[in-house]
Amino acid sequence: MIITGIETVPVSVPLSFFEDGDDKTGGKDAAPKFYRGDPLVRKVKRDSEGRKLLDYVIVEIHTDEGITGVGEAPTDTKEPLEAVKSIIDKMFTPNLIGLNPFNLERSLDLIRWRTARGANRFSASAIDLALYDLIGKALNVNVSTLLGGIYRDRVLASIEVPRDTPEKMAEHSIEYYEQGIRGIKAKIGSDYERDAKCLRAIREALGDDISLRADVNGAYTVQQAIRLCNLANKYDVGLELIEQPTPTHDLAGMARVVKAVDIPVEADESAYSLYQVFEILRREAADIINPKCAKAGGILGVKKWATVTEAAGKEVVVGTEYGLGLRVAAKVILGAALKNAQPVVEFTEIMLHDLLLKEPLELKDGWIEVPNKPGIGWELDDDKISKYIPADYQ
Repeated sequence: MIITGIETVPVSVPLSFFEDGDDKTGGKDAAPKFYRGDPLVRKVKRDSEGRKLLDYVIVEIHTDEGITGVGEAPTDTKEPLEAVKSIIDKMFTPNLIGLNPFNLERSLDLIRWRTARGANRFSASAIDLALYDLIGKALNVNVSTLLGGIYRDRVLASIEVPRDTPEKMAEHSIEYYEQGIRGIKAKIGSDYERDAKCLRAIREALGDDISLRADVNGAYTVQQAIRLCNLANKYDVGLELIEQPTPTHDLAGMARVVKAVDIPVEADESAYSLYQVFEILRREAADIINPKCAKAGGILGVKKWATVTEAAGKEVVVGTEYGLGLRVAAKVILGAALKNAQPVVEFTEIMLHDLLLKEPLELKDGWIEVPNKPGIGWELDDDKISKYIPADYQ
């Protein structure tokens, strides 16, 4: 079997709003105590109805045996849609045509850059997903089998709730709960005292049975992170972890937080490559590592990150990354197949927009069952895809 062609299809998908009309991403910071100047505001793409737009690139890898593997790439300000599509079309495709897709790791090594934050991370992750999907279909097995099988047959979905007042964060958490969600990750990091009250409001609104976590996105000082954890304990919110409490570069600060609090500390933005994961673990700067297909370059990368983390006696949490149905399926599989993965997996994307799947995603009391069909296990709907192709690419 050889690769004969690679197609890329860009899509731009609108995000839904909360029932009160608020955006489901972004959040609202607490007002600063003193005037700091006008805030920095990035322009956000929106459609004619005011909905935020997320761009993706769907990838199809074709072979001489008629088997096609499908993957997808997210985009962001560092790797926008135009860049991701161009990288795949002009850089990856010429290097991959004629190769045997079963030489998956060699093929991926050919197109990846060994940098801390390469310009092709998202693009490579799309090829990775498509190759895994292709090989699974060729062997008539699910991708979970290619990873060695599963440790659990379902994972609990955790959803991010954007920063806001305690009342609003509780209200938005209740809305997700009523839609079947049993895991909440509160986006905090503007004011640690208000943030602690937000966590308390969510816990009081939803009770003790939900998973409750917090993501600071590197916005605290060491002292603020410690105070937040102390307040969370004082309010008895049952906080399961605090994600990226200090800035990306501040591993020494992260290590100080780890030593000072009894709430597990998770590294996200500090971990963007395998060697960064190793360094975080070596310096004891986190209790948990957050791998994502987009950061690690795909399923294979996440598997490697998890192996290094397991060697250090630590766990991983398969984290939130924007994606369509295939990336969601990959994350379910990884959450089930990785020995040291926590059973709580972050799926904010399932509440943001249409996943473009042929069959709708099912939540069973907050849990998502592992796909069992060949390849990734779920399929995208061509008719849905055609609705969201930007005008410039039609």
